[in-house]
Amino acid sequence: MTPESSPPPAASSATPRSRLAPKAAVALGVLALLAVFALSSRAAGHAEGEDAPPSGMSSAGAAPEGPARHGSTAGHPLPAPVEEATARPRHFGGTTCWQNLDRFNEAVTLATFREWAAPLLAAGDPLVLNYLKGRLAELIANDPGRASEVLGWAREASPGEFKVFLGGLRGSQAIHHPKVAAQLTEMGLDERLELSRRAGLLAALETQHRFEPAVIDRLAQFAQSPTSGEAGWIATRTLGRVMKEDLSRSGNAKPYLDKLLAVGSESLEEPVRYLAFEMGMHADAPLDAQATAGLAKVLATEGSEDVRQVAAHQLSMAQDKTEALEIYAQAFATERDLCVRWALFRFAARTAGRNALPVMANMAVQDSRFQADYREFERLYASGIVDFDRLWSSLPTQDPHGCFEHKD
Repeated sequence: MTPESSPPPAASSATPRSRLAPKAAVALGVLALLAVFALSSRAAGHAEGEDAPPSGMSSAGAAPEGPARHGSTAGHPLPAPVEEATARPRHFGGTTCWQNLDRFNEAVTLATFREWAAPLLAAGDPLVLNYLKGRLAELIANDPGRASEVLGWAREASPGEFKVFLGGLRGSQAIHHPKVAAQLTEMGLDERLELSRRAGLLAALETQHRFEPAVIDRLAQFAQSPTSGEAGWIATRTLGRVMKEDLSRSGNAKPYLDKLLAVGSESLEEPVRYLAFEMGMHADAPLDAQATAGLAKVLATEGSEDVRQVAAHQLSMAQDKTEALEIYAQAFATERDLCVRWALFRFAARTAGRNALPVMANMAVQDSRFQADYREFERLYASGIVDFDRLWSSLPTQDPHGCFEHKD
């Protein structure tokens, strides 16, 4: 059978009993195949949907509405049983199976995938959708030309198709090819596309092992743009995740970290600023004098208590511990929010260990609510504990001021 030919026609209802057992075995094989694809795709599917932007931002998580199919369908007829599913969608279950799904699996090619998958997409069955993503990833494999073709489909695909196409791309080896990564970047930053579609493309970029400096700059500029909306949040997250991957391979996070700090300081969107500092902490990399000074400015001028808290956390990575302690002391003196003060107090200890005790003692003098906290830190350091994580877990409570309680 050639890639362009149709799958074998549906078997007659008068199939001899002697042939039923082999066909049952094939059906069971496809059931198992779906289960395997579902399990292998679950992690990728989770990665695509996790950490969604805060609901307060402009909606862009789902792909926008678009035409269901594009281009000619001549020459690539669907298997007849699958066409039946279009008129009466059926869900995949433990006792039912898509008729001739085994034939789809064996005969589908990249040229026929979009047309043949349409009725399966219409059913909306999660297991079948995960199977389609995995099967498409297999068809793309390590071929940049095929990956580029699928990206072309994604430009104007329907929302359901868009998710399958991007899921297949994310699961393929070809997504790491420089040509494919460049095309994905260009499409993600293409102002002619809806922000929601750009968000999905930028999320797919987080599969990369590293970014060139020019790509880092472009993503950071887009993240800071007042018109980027939810896609700017996604671009920020992508920068942070690729930074973590690149750091594990090269040991260098500075190009990413500098841009994340800039986004955290300059973006007009509070969720983007918060995320930029939060992702910056994932590098666990020392901060130079310029970055330290930038965080001092954030602590003094940022309007959001939550962002000031996460900035205080990141300041604990400052190379110059003495300078960091001075910044904590100055910020505490002018800070009025109890929870931000608690962040400044405890992260001073994370920054300099027992050397922070004089600064913490002065904080407790300024605010008597921290006197009991100071005594606990002083007692634990006197006991010989040096590691902050161990000290933190040894405290009677990590939330003495009710700052970690869930806020609706």
